[in-house]
Amino acid sequence: MLVLDIDGTLLRSNFKIDRTTKEAIEYVKNKGVYVTLATGRNFPSAQKIARALKLDNILITHNGAFLASSIDEPFFEKRISSENVLEIVKVLEKYDAHIRLLHERYSIGNQVQQKSQIVAKMTMGIGDPLFYPVTFTEQLSDHLETKPMTLPKIDVQFFNKEEQDLAYEELTELIDDIRITASTRCSFEIIDKSISKAKGLQLLAQHLGISREEVVAVGDYTNDLEMIRHAGLGVAMGNSTDEMKRAADWITRSNNQNGVNYMIREVFRKQMKLQIEEPLEY
Repeated sequence: MLVLDIDGTLLRSNFKIDRTTKEAIEYVKNKGVYVTLATGRNFPSAQKIARALKLDNILITHNGAFLASSIDEPFFEKRISSENVLEIVKVLEKYDAHIRLLHERYSIGNQVQQKSQIVAKMTMGIGDPLFYPVTFTEQLSDHLETKPMTLPKIDVQFFNKEEQDLAYEELTELIDDIRITASTRCSFEIIDKSISKAKGLQLLAQHLGISREEVVAVGDYTNDLEMIRHAGLGVAMGNSTDEMKRAADWITRSNNQNGVNYMIREVFRKQMKLQIEEPLEY
């Protein structure tokens, strides 16, 4: 099985997929490799990328909180309780931050200062497909008081590193049942404590009867760390953090240097060639 992160891994910095990468993924698919995506993105956004790659497999989305090939029939889902969602939002509203409550069908965000709002939409809204409704409200906590929500994930974009650190400290002291990771600088991705991309990968592999040793996972940032450690072959992108590179079994080129294509050529094609040639030696 081949498991690919999206942003910073599969996509170039211009948010496009290189033609050679599509061809490499088609190659391993035709060889019987189960290819899926593991991402912090919402399900509709991940599914849009999957369709561009002609993948109809179960996707690991919302950082492992929502696994599905169809939004109407999730294979697995784990949500933050409505009580915790409200408590998290009340903490975050003390800080200069853009908050996005990510349901699998829509998202709700808070209104922030105009300049910050533009930055937040650029950094957090890039993966929103046209059919994924995004609405904004002045005070999220007021909205949640009248309309409680359980969610797979909450995204937060900070505009000040000091405030991010303070919010992290306050949230981790106040709420035990959540996990906070990141996929970009000055951001939070909040999910249920029991969830991660690695857990999603483990559940999917067990369902398919694929051993850990048969899994190749590729990522670039903090929320991919456990996943590449869990995989039989954990691959860090050339643009990964130093922590990711230290944890990886193998480091490929950067996302702007067709790192996924290079990894498939070096790992899968060589391995498959050896598997074909090996019986001839006996």
